[in-house]
Amino acid sequence: MDINWFLLAPAAFFAGMVDAVVGGGGLIQIPVLLSQFSQTAIPTLFGTNKVSSIAGTGASLWRYARAVPIPWAVVLPATLAALVGAWLGAAVVAWLPREAMRPLVLVLMLAVAIYTFRRKDFGHSASRELVPADRWRGALLGLTIGFYDGFFGPGTGSFLIFGFVRLFGMDFLKASASAKVINAATNLSAIAFFASHGPILWTVGLIMAACNLAGAQVGTLLALKRGAGFVRQAFLVVVAVLIVKLAWDMLAPAA
Repeated sequence: MDINWFLLAPAAFFAGMVDAVVGGGGLIQIPVLLSQFSQTAIPTLFGTNKVSSIAGTGASLWRYARAVPIPWAVVLPATLAALVGAWLGAAVVAWLPREAMRPLVLVLMLAVAIYTFRRKDFGHSASRELVPADRWRGALLGLTIGFYDGFFGPGTGSFLIFGFVRLFGMDFLKASASAKVINAATNLSAIAFFASHGPILWTVGLIMAACNLAGAQVGTLLALKRGAGFVRQAFLVVVAVLIVKLAWDMLAPAA
């Protein structure tokens, strides 16, 4: 099999860079993997994507954790609940059509984009201190977004960041760092799931992981250097791309 590394390697690098700042790296990696391995089973490609992604996510989490105080009292309950939610979401796929989620997610993404755009100060700085009740709110957020991730998936990182800013008053930088903890945990869970449902292209995944990790270093450095305002702008760009993609996917079958 001829592998076009001139396509896969840059895609993994830029996916890692985007993912480190605000999530959404799958928007870059997955289409490239699908085009390069068009005859390969979807679980194999999704698992390969996760092998690549988790390297960058882990690296960016490590750097964020050294520079940004992560509110573990909220993030840990959210992470544990997200793992449960992701499992439940994956289980529900057997009974409900995933396509039914697409219009709802499109509406939610539009609402997130409009709210963030109109609130110019949204997420520029922390707006309140955390309280003990936020542990339960964090668990509920993790359960909800984890369920969505297991059931459908696109935009999970964006929803997490928006939730941390809106519900807990975090700035975008701290929200992005906090989202990485949940992303890393759910990526591990996804790798285990996909590995049990088909072979993973380990050589491809590990080489892309090295490129993804390099991109994540650049993305994390940019986010830490330029702050919450930069992350907010990147967030709006990624959400806009997600909206366009979801709308295209809805209209394409009718075209």
